[in-house]
Amino acid sequence: MKYMILLYGSQQDYDVLSGRASDRPAMSAEQIAAMHQHMETFHQTLAESGELVDARGLSEPVHARRVQVREGAPVITDGPYPETQEVLAGYTIVECASFDRATEIAAGLVDPDAPGGYVDVRPVLDGVEDLAG
Repeated sequence: MKYMILLYGSQQDYDVLSGRASDRPAMSAEQIAAMHQHMETFHQTLAESGELVDARGLSEPVHARRVQVREGAPVITDGPYPETQEVLAGYTIVECASFDRATEIAAGLVDPDAPGGYVDVRPVLDGVEDLAG
């Protein structure tokens, strides 16, 4: 079974990663390098175990667009979105034996230094027949 692990962040997280202070100080080059090394090692371990399907980070919310349809016409809003602070920052897709294993993997992606930090784990459907579960 495949599972998607959804990682969340905020525009402020992208700011500190880009060297811009916000409500938190900007990350140093060493801190950024350590974070990238952690992610690379984490995903390499999953690749070696055969459990990694894909993993990607997403660009910062300022580069996003929200598309809605109102009265039959598309309405496009450029990001970031003032009504929400939390955005999808990236994902990892794993293929493993169980939801419990996917949850165990996901725990390695939660930043222990981020108060209230979390990730979501959701099964990936193979087709419409999976909806009847």
